[in-house]
Amino acid sequence: MATQSFEEVVEDFEFLDDWEDRYRYVIEQGKEMSPLDDALKVPATKVEGCASQVWLHPRIDDGRLHFDGESDAMIVRGLIALLRRLYNGLTLDEVLAVDARAEMARLGLNEHLSSQRSNGLRAMIERIRSIAAEAERA
Repeated sequence: MATQSFEEVVEDFEFLDDWEDRYRYVIEQGKEMSPLDDALKVPATKVEGCASQVWLHPRIDDGRLHFDGESDAMIVRGLIALLRRLYNGLTLDEVLAVDARAEMARLGLNEHLSSQRSNGLRAMIERIRSIAAEAERA
């Protein structure tokens, strides 16, 4: 189950034939995000397990997850943007029901990310799921 926003990404990827264009698309998605305020780049928002610096700042509004993020690596910033399109606005139950690895695999990213980037993507997904699970228990 993916958001309509993520389905648009999937459709865009179908029109991009080569991986250079797809990488550019991912990087552009990251560039379109507003920068995360430096005051939010704290140990509590830092994602461990990523080769680059990554921060995710979640908010739960009316039982729906929203988050902003930042990275010092352009491609990772783009991956954060894709995850935002996948998750933002979903209920906590929906967040936990999303098979993010399968959704991201629809983009063919599994075959084209380095092992370090893949590990970082998994770490970001696990952090998002953990945030949703903790908020649901609260």
